[in-house]
Amino acid sequence: MRTAAERMHMMRERRRTRGLREVRLVVPDARSRSVRRRIAREVARLDAADERAALMWIEAVSEYDADATR
Repeated sequence: MRTAAERMHMMRERRRTRGLREVRLVVPDARSRSVRRRIAREVARLDAADERAALMWIEAVSEYDADATR
């Protein structure tokens, strides 16, 4: 029986052969109290007008994209 490391290596090789590439993401752990506090502080500092403008832009672009695919 192969080790876990050998099986992972073989899986990665199969993916590379198929033209795939592994991507790893490291994200903040939302279960952490300190992370949640930091996020809350950052959200409290957001400018409501800037956020509203960003959302309006996103909506406008998404509507444009939806129309372009029809």
